[in-house]
Amino acid sequence: MSLAPSPAQSKRGAAVFVEVLRLTVVLVGATTGLGLGAGIDGGGGRVLGAVVGVLVGYVAGGVAGRFVAREVRRADSSLLEVPAIEVLSGALLGGLGFILGALACLPIFIFARGTFDYPAAAAVAWTAGALGLRLGRTNGRRLAEAARITRQLAPFQQAPEGAVMVDSSAVMDRCLLVLGRAGLLGRELLLPQVVADELRSLADGPDPVASRRAQRGLEALQALGEAGVVVSLVPGELAGLALREEKVLQLASELGARLVTCSAEVARAAGRTGLPVVELRALAGDLSPDHVPGEHLRIDLVRAGRQENQAVGYLPEGEMVVVNGAEHLVGSSAVDVVVLSSRPTGQGTLLFAQLAEAGGQLAAG
Repeated sequence: MSLAPSPAQSKRGAAVFVEVLRLTVVLVGATTGLGLGAGIDGGGGRVLGAVVGVLVGYVAGGVAGRFVAREVRRADSSLLEVPAIEVLSGALLGGLGFILGALACLPIFIFARGTFDYPAAAAVAWTAGALGLRLGRTNGRRLAEAARITRQLAPFQQAPEGAVMVDSSAVMDRCLLVLGRAGLLGRELLLPQVVADELRSLADGPDPVASRRAQRGLEALQALGEAGVVVSLVPGELAGLALREEKVLQLASELGARLVTCSAEVARAAGRTGLPVVELRALAGDLSPDHVPGEHLRIDLVRAGRQENQAVGYLPEGEMVVVNGAEHLVGSSAVDVVVLSSRPTGQGTLLFAQLAEAGGQLAAG
């Protein structure tokens, strides 16, 4: 949805500006006329001066106000949207301009000390504030970059290098926290607004399982932020797309970001569009041990183990296999064993096994 004001709103805003500026000029004219009329003999001098001052101020204020409003409107016609950073910088510089305009009128208070000093200061401050507002809106992005706050307030146009976008399934999976802390997902995570809203809704929802998983996901994002990973909220409603998954895919495609998910369906949809995707469940499966309990292996037993009646062999990839009850087979080749468990070590994965014949006998018994 466009953030640009409608023509009617623009006209109303210009009219308000003109009338406020006209009012201040009228007050300046009235107070100036009162001061000048005091020097005229007779009681009607001050009244006549005030009337003339009001009339002149009304005309001059209207002309000045319409001129300034027209110039501001002409400058604003090229702006289709007003990003948050421009609103902030415009407000800061507008306020600063107002203060500087008031300070510039200090000589009037010090030297002139007339009845027109306050209205004159108000007119100058109002004009300086309007100029500061315009300057802040047109140069807000450059000011933000100089102040290093663009990443927090400027809208995303393109994903930062190395950043990945996450959906709700990825946030609620433990793998995200583990891989993120290890630095395997990059230094920045892009969190779509629609995903953040869904997580908060689930965390406060009645389903205890979904609530617990969503709360754990929100805590994981906080933990990643504390670990040095930048978690950036990406705005964007994308009207016309009903499904949350479609919105996330569209955002990732527009920003050119890799998508991290635990949903096989989302991963397939991303693959059909050519969007780079990281499926955490598949990645965890690839990182899991190659040999699972119950798997049959054929190994050469080369020496006795540390414990009684153990034998040790090695797989072609180099993993050590400790076989229980096989010391008498040391020196044998292609011994059939069954994997019992595995344990990661500093030298690789250590497998524990038993003879396949012993496993069969135990099962039969």
